[in-house]
Amino acid sequence: MTDLSQPVTDAEAHAAGGGVAPPLWLLAELTYRCPLHCAFCYNPVDYTDHSRELSTEQWIGVLREARALGAAQLGFSGGEPLMRDDLEVLVEEARKLGFYTNLITSGIGLTDKRLGDLKAAGLDHIQLSFQDSTQELNDFLSSTRTFDLKQRVATSIKRHGFPMVLNCVLHRYNLPHVDKIIDMALAMGAEYLELANTQYYGWAHTNQAQLMPTREQLEEAEAVVERYRRTHGERCKIFFVVPDYFERRPKRCMNGWGAVFLGVAPDGAALPCHAARGLPGLVLPNVKDTPLREIWYESDAFTRFRGLDWMKEPCRSCDEKEHDLGGCRCQAYLLTGDAANADPVCDKSPFHEAVVKVVRRAAAPAAHEAPEPREQPILFRNDANSRKLAAAAFVAPDEQGGPGGRA
Repeated sequence: MTDLSQPVTDAEAHAAGGGVAPPLWLLAELTYRCPLHCAFCYNPVDYTDHSRELSTEQWIGVLREARALGAAQLGFSGGEPLMRDDLEVLVEEARKLGFYTNLITSGIGLTDKRLGDLKAAGLDHIQLSFQDSTQELNDFLSSTRTFDLKQRVATSIKRHGFPMVLNCVLHRYNLPHVDKIIDMALAMGAEYLELANTQYYGWAHTNQAQLMPTREQLEEAEAVVERYRRTHGERCKIFFVVPDYFERRPKRCMNGWGAVFLGVAPDGAALPCHAARGLPGLVLPNVKDTPLREIWYESDAFTRFRGLDWMKEPCRSCDEKEHDLGGCRCQAYLLTGDAANADPVCDKSPFHEAVVKVVRRAAAPAAHEAPEPREQPILFRNDANSRKLAAAAFVAPDEQGGPGGRA
């Protein structure tokens, strides 16, 4: 009998996959249910169309297959993974299999008892999200009253001896508060602070006009981060991820499509990246029907943009293609209507003007001076709004004149 706690060797994996390495990181999106309603959530805007969740037994099967395939790091995510009553069971199974486990959570539902149970089950690490350093903005951006609760949860996480990453998604509303967000993380004893500037997929793409910062905001925040790194870098490692729209060269999509990352959605759909559900024509295999090894090595969804052969010009002849691998496929689709186009973030892309226009629009000093008004209601992530967008079938065409499409 195969020992599922032992992954295959690199040599075996390369031989089985024709030279393709196994996945290293499994993201288990246990549920799309969530008590928060964040305007920048990366979940698909039509998540209510995908509400049937894998059972405990099915998730255990996914964990065993992924570990046998070679995955070593496991993130439990959502939605809010604490909405699943079987989270402790899954953590315990993951520990037996030899995964390093990370709980990615809003903290809602993370009681002292549950923390103790997760510790006993073998959970290694917790990433706790905040929306801002102030109660007013934290609660506005999540459309909930959760700031005080999150502070109590942060204290409990430290008391139970967990390493903690504090995560805060940045945008035009909270970039001016970066110094206070860092101070909050230091006061809470966070070992790591992830300042993840919004990437515009899912709900963030729907709310792009409201969330996109100015270049000045971004540069000022980056200078603040550098100052804190010099003075407090030994106490807390601070990661600052610049939003793609302000770069001249794209980032590698998930460090390479089908190269490192394997996501599994609540309904069992296997994802080459978080936002892959929004790419039309990409049929996502389901772990209920197809073995994970076959999904990783053979499915169209995971091989479509793997490597370099899929590229069109100008990427195909670009001397930087092996560095950026063409950039983000979902971004290319959202801005150009074709996922195989060069990522418009790249200034070599014939579609780069689409990104320039977004940044220019964000910098307009007043709504009446912008090509299109920015001041429109934020669409918060909730079931009613998800059903409305799902019923419409297509998100409204974006401000670049790009295509509509399922996000």
